[in-house]
Amino acid sequence: MTATEPTEKILPSPDYVQSLARGLAVIRCFDQQNQRRTLSDVARATDLTRATARRFLLTLVELGYVATDGSAFWLTPRVLELGYSYLSSLSLPEVAQPHLEKLSHQVHESSSVSILDGDDIVYVARVPVSRIMTVGITIGTRFPAYATSMGRVLLAGLSDEELDAYLSRIEIEPLTERTISAPADLRSAILEVRKNDYCLLDQELEAGLRSMAAPIRSASGETVAAVNISTHAARYSLDDLYSDLIPALRHAAHDIERDLATVNR
Repeated sequence: MTATEPTEKILPSPDYVQSLARGLAVIRCFDQQNQRRTLSDVARATDLTRATARRFLLTLVELGYVATDGSAFWLTPRVLELGYSYLSSLSLPEVAQPHLEKLSHQVHESSSVSILDGDDIVYVARVPVSRIMTVGITIGTRFPAYATSMGRVLLAGLSDEELDAYLSRIEIEPLTERTISAPADLRSAILEVRKNDYCLLDQELEAGLRSMAAPIRSASGETVAAVNISTHAARYSLDDLYSDLIPALRHAAHDIERDLATVNR
């Protein structure tokens, strides 16, 4: 293409509804930096005429998505219904994935979500940052629950009867020299997790690996999954794990729980 040739304009499809696109553009022009806008602000931000922008704004006011005091306009909480419609169609892995990505970006470590399946944990969502285990972890990878931070969190969510049944049937294989191998000691460790509402595991699954996990609960309080951060033991002191990583982990768990509650409404 030469400098004198016009740029080819991509036309919308015959099914394109311009008025819907314009209405959504009006909603999207409100953000954290521009929570309140005048009619002129909206027209300028959406490249609409004042008359057109006014019609869209007043329609949104009538529908309850926008409020006005006569000079400025702002979104109402009703716009959250649009996000709820999306979230209600999602599964646990889909809900968790963006929160794992945010968490991993924040702490620069791998993060995962797993569920309890029989006596094992199964990974259902994951954001790997670096490979720190000799075994590659992917969606569907299984580990014995007793030797993982997420497993202990999930076991802590069982009833006392269920936990006793689990401890009576498993055969504990020491995976490292640090792995808790006595059922009574394991039970004590799980009850400590139940009390603290998180788990820090220090090189029990693999030498050099530390992991932290927190529960993900349903609206009824049932532990349905666990989220974790895994890191190399040499990368952080234990004090740093408690002060930096565990608070970030618990915040992520809370955010996942909030979105899951929306999904299950």
